[in-house]
Amino acid sequence: MKKILFLSPYPIGCAPSQRLKYEQYYTSIEKSGYKIETSSFIDEDFWKIIYKKGSFAKKILFTLKGYIRRIFDLFRLKEYDIIYIHLWVTPFGFPIFEYLVRKLSSKVIYDIDDMVFLGHSSSANRLFQELKGTKKMLYLMKNSDHVITCTPKLDEFVRKYNRKTTDISSTINTENYTIKNEYSNTKTIVIGWSGSHSTSKYLYLLEDVLKSLSKKYNIKIKVIGDASFQIPGLTIEAQDWDELTEVEELQKIDIGVYPLPNEEWVLGKSGLKALQYMALGLPTVATAIGANYRVIENGISGFLVNSQEEWYTFLEKLIVDADLRRKIGTKARINVVENYSIQSTSSTYLEIIDSLS
Repeated sequence: MKKILFLSPYPIGCAPSQRLKYEQYYTSIEKSGYKIETSSFIDEDFWKIIYKKGSFAKKILFTLKGYIRRIFDLFRLKEYDIIYIHLWVTPFGFPIFEYLVRKLSSKVIYDIDDMVFLGHSSSANRLFQELKGTKKMLYLMKNSDHVITCTPKLDEFVRKYNRKTTDISSTINTENYTIKNEYSNTKTIVIGWSGSHSTSKYLYLLEDVLKSLSKKYNIKIKVIGDASFQIPGLTIEAQDWDELTEVEELQKIDIGVYPLPNEEWVLGKSGLKALQYMALGLPTVATAIGANYRVIENGISGFLVNSQEEWYTFLEKLIVDADLRRKIGTKARINVVENYSIQSTSSTYLEIIDSLS
């Protein structure tokens, strides 16, 4: 049986860039005759504190533990037919570990998510930002046997260094994501957002819009992924992300929002939040930028907006019109099932792996 070692930054089932991309295909890869092992730089104890402010001593100790784990990984690379690297091998400095992994491995698949080489970082770990090794991503782009990207813009960038790329969007398990919404206006309308501590700052872009809507309509803001999120004057239900309840909590939303800033880094985002809402039959309003143009057909399976006035206009339309929410949500669900579900994409990962084994 051929063997694949996944070198990932985060533990299995935690980070969206992993669990809603390649981790969803572990079962189908194993059924195709491969044995899979995963080694994450960040273990589960580190994951619990990494995006929380403070705990610097613990973060340094966990980081050292991650480097020790990677040293042990170097000694077993030759046991595997393929090494699958997500984002980086180690987070800091020059691409030394990436160079060693390439030299000691038979075949390497590199999976890059977002424009991480631009050096974006969460506010909780700003002090570590300057130490991050963005050259690692460029090295892996140039020296891998195949590169998996997730947006047209990111794929275009990688192709300057490596012609063997495949653009695979984030995908949804539509057997788990099902429609529960009753599209009714007899209760409080829930405007929802899902993300993390590092991306919740983008939801604040809608502060004025949401305050204006709340003065006129009976709405609640549901935030999944940052329990500390607050905007004074709004009714907000904020909670941390929990894998076990994620889908159930998302199903309590009536309208999904996906605000983004006009920054180059955003062009590497695959529209994942929008896909999650859409898979549940929820109408989505998103910033008109990057891969959102690919995911949402404006006015048919969601709304793409460019200004505060447009945010207000289309959110208001959806708040007052339950039939419009049903119509847009139904089209959105069909779009995800046909184009962005794991059922429609599973063969693509296997074709790449088979071509290198």
